[in-house]
Amino acid sequence: MADFSVCYEFKRKINKIGLMYKVSKNIKILSFSLMIIGALGLAFSFYSAPKTIEQAKEMVADSHGDNHGEDHGAVSSHTGEDSHYENDDAHAENDAHSNSHDEHLLHKLQNRPWSALYVAALFFMFLSLGTLAFYAIQRASQSGWSPLLFRVMEGITAYLLPGTLIILVILILSSMHLNHLFVWMDPDVVAHYKIIQGKVGYLNTPFLLARAVFYIAGWNFYRYISRKYSIAQDNSSDISNHTKNFKWSAGFLAFFIVTESMMSWDWIMSVDPHWFSTLFGWYVFASMFVSGITTIALITIYLKSKGYLEKVNHNHIHDLGKFMFGVSVFWTYLWFSQFMLIWYANIPEEVTYFITRIEDYNLPFFGMIALNFIFPLLLLMNSDYMRVNWFIVMTGIIILVGHYIDVFNMIMPATVGDKWFIGIPELSGIAFFAGLFIYVVFNSISKAPLEPTGDPLLKESEKFVY
Repeated sequence: MADFSVCYEFKRKINKIGLMYKVSKNIKILSFSLMIIGALGLAFSFYSAPKTIEQAKEMVADSHGDNHGEDHGAVSSHTGEDSHYENDDAHAENDAHSNSHDEHLLHKLQNRPWSALYVAALFFMFLSLGTLAFYAIQRASQSGWSPLLFRVMEGITAYLLPGTLIILVILILSSMHLNHLFVWMDPDVVAHYKIIQGKVGYLNTPFLLARAVFYIAGWNFYRYISRKYSIAQDNSSDISNHTKNFKWSAGFLAFFIVTESMMSWDWIMSVDPHWFSTLFGWYVFASMFVSGITTIALITIYLKSKGYLEKVNHNHIHDLGKFMFGVSVFWTYLWFSQFMLIWYANIPEEVTYFITRIEDYNLPFFGMIALNFIFPLLLLMNSDYMRVNWFIVMTGIIILVGHYIDVFNMIMPATVGDKWFIGIPELSGIAFFAGLFIYVVFNSISKAPLEPTGDPLLKESEKFVY
C-alpha cells in the first residue's frame, strides 16, 4: 500500500512539474458556456437586425431618447435626412437623396451584428498571430530565457487555424453581399467614387480572397512545421530538429512582416477605402504583438497557480512584463506618429478618419489611449511590480480590453457609423470567441509535455536570473 502511494505521488508530481497538463472540468464548462451564450446572443442580434428601411427608421426613432442616441446623434446628426423626409413631395432630387440616406441607414444597422462578429474574430485571431510572431522571434534569436514558455506559446497559436478560417468565411460571405462591411465590394459604390476606382486593381474580390488564402496557408504552415519539430526534439538524440526550427522561424519572420502588413490593409484598412496610412501595418502589428505577449503571461500565471510550470520563476514573468511595457510604449509611438502626421497635414480624405472617431467615438477613442498607454505605463514602470503575478494579471486584463477597443475603433466607424453601442452583439461576439479560444488553447496545451525536454537551451531557461 505504501509503495502504491509513493508511486501515485511520484506520477502526480511528475505531471505537475511540467510534463503533462490535463484540461480541468471547470475550463471545459467555462469555454462551452461562453460559446453557447455567445452563439445565442449573436443569433438574436442577427434576427433582430432590421430587414427593411421602415424597420430601420422605427429602430432609430425608438432609440432617439436613449443616452446613446443623445450622445452620438443617432437621429439628430442626420437632420438633413429628416428635412428630406419632410420635403419628399416638393423636391424630387431631395427625395432621391433621402432614399439614398435611408438605404445607407439600413445598411449600417444591418452591419452591426456582422461588425461585432468581425471585431471579436479579428481580436482573438490577433492574440494567436501575435503570439506566433513572438514565438518565431524567440526561436530565430536562439533566446535562452524563453524555452520554458514554448509550450504555452504553441498552445495559444493552436487557435490560429480556426481563427483565420473564421475570418476567411466572413470575407467570403461579404463577397457574396450578405453584409456591407466592405463597401468597395459593391459595384454601384465603385462606380461613383474615383478614388475606389483607382484601387480596383488591388481591391477586387478574387484577388482579396486569393491573398487571404495565401496569408492563412503560410502562417498555419509555419505553425504546423514548428510545432512538429518542437515535439520531435523532445525525443531526439541530437539538435537537428532544433536547428530546422531555427531556420524555418527565420524564414517565417521575413514572410510574416510582409503578409501582416498586407493583411492589415486587406482586412481592416479597406473598410475605409478612401483612407490610407503608411504606418498602419506596423500599428496593427504592435497591437497584436503586445496582446499576444499579454496572453502568454496570463496563461503562464494561471498554469503556475494550478501547480504546473514550477521551473518558471518570477524572472520569466518579469521579462514578459518588460515586453508588455515596452511594446505598449511602441504602440503609443506608432499611434501618435500616425495621428500627428495626418492631423498636421490636414488632407481632407485622410483627416476625416480621425474626425469621425473623435466626434462619434469620443469615449472609446480616447479611452483606448488611457487603457493601452497610460495604465500600462503607470502600472509597469516600477520594475519590482513586474515580478508580482497579480499585478501582471491586472495590467494584462487592462491591455487586452484596451486593444479590443482598438480593433473596435478600426472597424466600427466605417461599418456602422454613429449607430454604435457596446451591447448584446458586441458582448456575445466576445463571449463566443473567448470560449472557443479558451477551449482550443488549453486543449492544445494538454496534448504535449509542458516542458520542451529536448530543447538544448532548456537548462539555460531553468537557471534564468535577471
